[in-house]
Amino acid sequence: MDFQDFLKRQYTQVTVGEFKPGKFEEARRIYEQAVSTYRHGFKGAYLLQEPGTDRGVSVIFWESVDEMEANEHEENYRSILKKMSPLFDRAPTTTLYEVVCQIQPKATEES
Repeated sequence: MDFQDFLKRQYTQVTVGEFKPGKFEEARRIYEQAVSTYRHGFKGAYLLQEPGTDRGVSVIFWESVDEMEANEHEENYRSILKKMSPLFDRAPTTTLYEVVCQIQPKATEES
């Protein structure tokens, strides 16, 4: 790994929200459509659901804030998310974080 790569940070966009009763599965399908439109700078995404509820957390990884914003301004992405808005019980909260530490599990040796 190059030293400059080591210093380069990733960013995460974390959104916490709750959907109307029974709407989480529909929202998950729309989320997958929206995230599939991401291109340059997109590093991966997780959608988490609190078991037995319609509450969830989206964590999307980006190479830079500029690339995140560029992807969000794509018309296709915005039209897909318009479909999701009525599914929310109330407006979700979104926060941007900088990844400052990443810990991977150690490789284990098979005996």
